Amino acid sequence: MTAPTSAFNEREIQISAPAATKAEILASFNPDDFVTPTGREEDWRFTPVRRVAALFEPLPDSTGVDVVVNAPDSVTVEKVSSDDPRLGDALVPVDRASVLAWDGATEALVVSVPDRTEVAEPIRIDVSGNGFSYGLTQLRVGADSGATFVIDNRGSATRSDNIEVLVGDRSRVTFVSIQDWERDAVHLGRIHTRIGRDASTTQIVATFGGDIVRLVSTVEYDGPGGSADLLGAYFADAGQHLEHRLFADHDETHCRSNVVYKGALQGEHARTVWIGDVLIRANAVGTDTYEINRNLVLSDGARADSVPNLEIETGEIAGAGHASATGRFDDEQLFYLQSRGIPADEARRLVVRGFFTDVLDRIPQEDIRDRLWQVVEDEVSTVIAPAGGQK
Repeated sequence: MTAPTSAFNEREIQISAPAATKAEILASFNPDDFVTPTGREEDWRFTPVRRVAALFEPLPDSTGVDVVVNAPDSVTVEKVSSDDPRLGDALVPVDRASVLAWDGATEALVVSVPDRTEVAEPIRIDVSGNGFSYGLTQLRVGADSGATFVIDNRGSATRSDNIEVLVGDRSRVTFVSIQDWERDAVHLGRIHTRIGRDASTTQIVATFGGDIVRLVSTVEYDGPGGSADLLGAYFADAGQHLEHRLFADHDETHCRSNVVYKGALQGEHARTVWIGDVLIRANAVGTDTYEINRNLVLSDGARADSVPNLEIETGEIAGAGHASATGRFDDEQLFYLQSRGIPADEARRLVVRGFFTDVLDRIPQEDIRDRLWQVVEDEVSTVIAPAGGQK
């Protein structure tokens, strides 16, 4: 006879057991559907939940940042109430922080590009502030259009936000998200992109600032032929926790996704986490997907976690795979450069710069690209010595 299970044990089992597949993840607009994370849950086991606990309860004030939009006249910019029927067209919260941000936002920003419109200049959204804040943003691009969005986060805020990106049929969208927070900032974010028929999106995430940054980026397809390139770069210093979680949900035929994330870290207790999930559903024949994560450890005391996951429910695909690697400086690269008269410090700088080039050089706005390259230069200049050696 089996002993009865206590209510406490039942609750422990409920919150600890992961979903059988990514298709079974809980998604809801009701905050009561999500328990407060403890760190034992699969989706939160890498996150220092105590340091982000303020965002697991409703914030006392959610207006601690300013949002400034710079867009041409062909683009419609609206501040709307959070119950606008257009919101939530694709994004549904999947964790407690996300649903509280949705529920607590007093207004939303909606930026719309009409059908058959090419927007030549990047649409820039600058977020800055020092208080508590929720964010709710929807970026809409009509059919047969093209646009670039740049969201630039700066300041010392404690922020939780949701960003919904809707890409119309046959459109091309570049979305850039910059986390250049001050050292004491906390940011939990969700980015969800829905890609229309024969449409394409390039998403570039650059995270260099903040005390804790945890971003969840998800992609779904709304017709065959969709394409997504998801690129990321991050650099963690001592005590920083930078976490990026991606999920590409292939549920349409002949779609592709390509993920390339690169991170560097240095200093005691510097921590980075990358989780890459891809689900190819039974009806998603002809899918082509690949994901890569590379981490460069520049000093002792730093830790990088990298977990690629791939679920395939059909054998009729064009290709699928993943790769992950974490290591120190390549001794052969350093030897090659030093043997040609390049000092050790400069050799390490060149190696790190080459490591990030294929991500940062794809940021379309020159002033932001140059600023982030300067951040990388400043970070590398503080490296005392390569891990395991002396300068």
